Amino acid sequence: MGKLTEQKLSQKTKTPDQANLAETLRLAGLRPTRQRLAIAALLLDGRHRHVTADSLTEEIAAAGLSVSGGTVYNTLNQFTDAGLLRRVVVHNEYSLFDTNTDHHHHFYEAENDQLVDIPNDDVILAQLPNAPAGHEIKAVDVVIHIQSKAAPK
Repeated sequence: MGKLTEQKLSQKTKTPDQANLAETLRLAGLRPTRQRLAIAALLLDGRHRHVTADSLTEEIAAAGLSVSGGTVYNTLNQFTDAGLLRRVVVHNEYSLFDTNTDHHHHFYEAENDQLVDIPNDDVILAQLPNAPAGHEIKAVDVVIHIQSKAAPK
């Protein structure tokens, strides 16, 4: 699978319409199957949003489409590998998928299972440690876990 480059994506625009979805998938190295096109139509509409495999499976069912949960999960991973989505790991092996692939950070509120984007300029990292010998830092992703304040008594 090829990773969709920013240049190729900008040629198709960052918000492909229905007519461009198949081409967007092809440029990303993915075959435009019926299931991938259905999922792409929901996710690649220009809105920045965060989804889980379960929430997207429910959305697909509500739209009257039939795509299995396993196919949704696999497709989210394929879209991520191809550069169409970004995976945000919030804890252990639990991830959400972000339609905004530009580098940015997140707040995560567990009680509502909600990610909130933080503009990149709002997080300042003063100094990173040196990577171990023979390695380099590939990326720094910040997820700040938040909770609602208790109401004053």
